[in-house]
Amino acid sequence: MGQIVDDALAFVKDAFCDDCSGHDYFHTLRVYNMAVKLAEQEHADLDIVRLAALLHDVDDIKLSPETYANQDRAAGFLRAHGVSETRIKTICGVIGVVSFRGSDSVTPETVEGKCVQDADRLDALGAIGIARAFAYGGSRSRVMYDPEVKPVENMNGEQYQNHCATTVNHFYEKLFLLKDLMNTDTAKKIAEQRENYMKRYLAEFLKEWDGMC
Repeated sequence: MGQIVDDALAFVKDAFCDDCSGHDYFHTLRVYNMAVKLAEQEHADLDIVRLAALLHDVDDIKLSPETYANQDRAAGFLRAHGVSETRIKTICGVIGVVSFRGSDSVTPETVEGKCVQDADRLDALGAIGIARAFAYGGSRSRVMYDPEVKPVENMNGEQYQNHCATTVNHFYEKLFLLKDLMNTDTAKKIAEQRENYMKRYLAEFLKEWDGMC
């Protein structure tokens, strides 16, 4: 298992070497480390969690829309390393339910899926979550904030995918929803702490925006 993990690390490092959207190699590494931590506490299959966490973004619809439908890059990497088709289906199944899709978001059926999904969502919260939100917004030429543009609530998957929000609205349209979508007890506790930090930050942001401090 050690060699395929090392190769997966190299694979994603190369895949995301030019990423400036907050989905870089270090995001994958943080998700990997957190997913393993959660998996150990939840007694999940560590081999599945490791590979799913490492490959979770290589076919993301935002980053690689041409490979998204069939998870070509993840499946291709696994096949090249001799992973069985049954195992590939399981790993790709975990990857397939990681992403937030508004009201169409899926709760994973497996404990492995829950660990990887939680780990990915935790990286969207807290200090790093704030940085990633503004990095992603900048990479998509989104304005930071426009008080005349209100957040859109209860979007389904298609609406969320096609929606172009301000970065501050993204806090309300996704980030502040994540705490209540966590699957594991450990992730719920971490999410609460990180969300509280984000709310304090956003309160300060809005005060400064209005010239109140």
